[in-house]
Amino acid sequence: MTPITLPNAITLLRILAVPFFAIAIWYNHLWEALALFVAAGLTDLLDGWIARRFNQRSALGAFLDPAADKLLMTTAFILMALPKDHLRFPIPAWVAILSISRDVVISFLAILSFVHPIALNRRPSILGKFTTGAQIVALGVGLLANAQGPKPWHRFALPWIFYAMATFVLASGIHYYFRGQNEPVEP
Repeated sequence: MTPITLPNAITLLRILAVPFFAIAIWYNHLWEALALFVAAGLTDLLDGWIARRFNQRSALGAFLDPAADKLLMTTAFILMALPKDHLRFPIPAWVAILSISRDVVISFLAILSFVHPIALNRRPSILGKFTTGAQIVALGVGLLANAQGPKPWHRFALPWIFYAMATFVLASGIHYYFRGQNEPVEP
């Protein structure tokens, strides 16, 4: 049995924070939700840095880290797209559906590649990483806008932020498909 490394323990804490993040959004504790979201982002950077710096990379971490990210973002997309009176600036449902669908398809293909020999490059591309960053920024700005309440910039900026993120989601999904057919497969 593989011992739990410090980066894996940090990732597990991030996973355990997701229900508290969801509860905070649901019950209109938006500043707390934003704090948990930012803390999750910082611990994501921290566990990756520790794993690389102190050579604590592991197969468990390679599975847990992206799973923790997907769990947090999927939870945020769902809860921020649901109609709730305290969310003055919800994420458009079509943006949430598009983002979640892309992640589900990519996750399904990744799982399928372990079970059935299909050609799949499992390493994230630069565009995929940029898309994840765009999703995190859009969710964070959406949380901030809802926590702050109405400000002049919200009505103008938020739709454009969500459109830009959706564009990256589409582009990276298409790129992922064509990349799988044109790049060498990681063993």
